[in-house]
Amino acid sequence: MRLRPHLVAAERLLDSVRLRAYRTRPPAHFRIESYGGHGGPHGVVVRGRVLDDPPATEAEEGEGVGAAVRRTLAGFVTHELPGVPLLVAVGDATVEVESDGEGYFTARLQPDEASLVAPVTVGRVSLARPWRGLTGEHATPVDVHVTSPAGRFGVLSDVDDTILETGVQRLGLMLRQTFTGSALTRTPFAGAPELYRDLAAGVNPCFYVSSSPWNLHGFLAAFLRHRAFPLGPLLLRDLLGTAAGREQKHGRIREVLALHPHLPFVLLGDSGEHDPQVYADVVREHPGRVLAVYIREVRLDPGDGRVEAVTEGWDAWAASVPFVLAADSDAVRRHAASLGLL
Repeated sequence: MRLRPHLVAAERLLDSVRLRAYRTRPPAHFRIESYGGHGGPHGVVVRGRVLDDPPATEAEEGEGVGAAVRRTLAGFVTHELPGVPLLVAVGDATVEVESDGEGYFTARLQPDEASLVAPVTVGRVSLARPWRGLTGEHATPVDVHVTSPAGRFGVLSDVDDTILETGVQRLGLMLRQTFTGSALTRTPFAGAPELYRDLAAGVNPCFYVSSSPWNLHGFLAAFLRHRAFPLGPLLLRDLLGTAAGREQKHGRIREVLALHPHLPFVLLGDSGEHDPQVYADVVREHPGRVLAVYIREVRLDPGDGRVEAVTEGWDAWAASVPFVLAADSDAVRRHAASLGLL
């Protein structure tokens, strides 16, 4: 997108002016925002961001559109803090990291398996040493999702237009829903929460990998809780920056497979953007790791041939991996049941 370099340049200019003006003052609303983590015996990854903003408000029943718009805008108009020294602790492991130019941090740890508790081990992110007048009393708990030994397979799913009705192909509709809706008012596709709960069966881990921005992490986490989806790590990305937050979907999926090498996976996505191609690449790169691929049909023109082009010759190189273009959650359920996944 040609506009993106200009947006990045403008953002960096504003950030540099603001940081020069306030670099010696303690932040008024210092906050370590946790994006959670995941892992197990093969390692743990924790992500988050350091901001100088008050915590986001929670959605309330009956609130007006204005409240939802203000909450969403506040998530995008942030004051990130770069260069903050952080100490991340999970189980018996600790590591020191530093927030990057966009305030993001990623920590990779190797805790002893005995110090991890499934399904969630609570870690901690704090200041590693005094910084701009602040001390280590500023800390944030981190929920690290740990795979249970009883898990048979992992569920790896896209979010927008896969479980959450978004309308990505209709830009106006997508923006209107994103900015005027809340975790309480946005709707999942019919049957999706029940399908995911049955796939998870209480022990199979769920991973939500999306191209949505990290700015929507709080909203998406609240949406999953409110609609009773199985909880799991949300792996999103930074739309403008070039920092730790801007990871491509391929990379995030590879990370999940690498940290959970004993698990095969069921992949769920939609036909609206790039999921068919991304998942086909995953099947090619990781033979034997994918049990099935389910793509929800949401194209404005189902006859455009894009999905079919991806799967051309599928049987020749992935005959043992079903690729199902499904009209709804019931179609996925029927096929998954036939494979013994439910």
